[in-house]
Amino acid sequence: MRIAMWSGPRNLSTAMMYSFGARSDFAVVDEPFYAAYLAKTGLDHPMRDDILTSQPTDPAKVIDGILGSVPDQKPHFYQKHMSQHMTPGMPRDWITEVTNVFLIRHPARVAASFSAKYDNPTLSDIGFVQQAELFDQLTEAGASPIVIDSHDIRDNPEGMLKRLCEALGLPWDSAMLHWPAGGHAQDGVWAAHWYGAVHRSTGFAAPEGDLPLLETDQQVLCNAAMPAYDHLKRHKI
Repeated sequence: MRIAMWSGPRNLSTAMMYSFGARSDFAVVDEPFYAAYLAKTGLDHPMRDDILTSQPTDPAKVIDGILGSVPDQKPHFYQKHMSQHMTPGMPRDWITEVTNVFLIRHPARVAASFSAKYDNPTLSDIGFVQQAELFDQLTEAGASPIVIDSHDIRDNPEGMLKRLCEALGLPWDSAMLHWPAGGHAQDGVWAAHWYGAVHRSTGFAAPEGDLPLLETDQQVLCNAAMPAYDHLKRHKI
């Protein structure tokens, strides 16, 4: 099984990669389209030059990698994807060849968290619209993609991960609840900038509290993302 987990930034996505990476039957890959996305858009992200030299910038080569042989001859392949990397013109036809899961988070939490790490984010930077587009592409093709909310996972990690495994047709593995501190061997080079908290973790963070109070620009961003979030939320497990 090849699982494409579609997320936006600041959305439990790295913890989910660590969770699946803790299973002995899974290989994982961290944001394989990141360099191709930066090359295509010209965006000046933190550690841009390091990212561009660490991965293929040709989307066709990225797709060959994620549809080719599974690393380490594992039976399953977990692919952590950022939906914002599927910028207009990036190939999307390959997604019908993998099992797709959409990891969502309330836009208020994303707006607050991402703004603390990235100046003046726009709607296209946080991936909600692209998530909805990918979801609709799959449903229009007759697929039934899985949607799971990061809030629910943090509220009940074991219960929600069991439900996710059941939806995927995978046996439950309690190893998914814990991982070693310090990161994963497959972390992207950008981990030094983005992954500080999850590198200190050995499991999922505690349940989230109330929604954050947003500054004006963050609230505008949140409001713009809400329709896409609500669209996917209606389908969550």
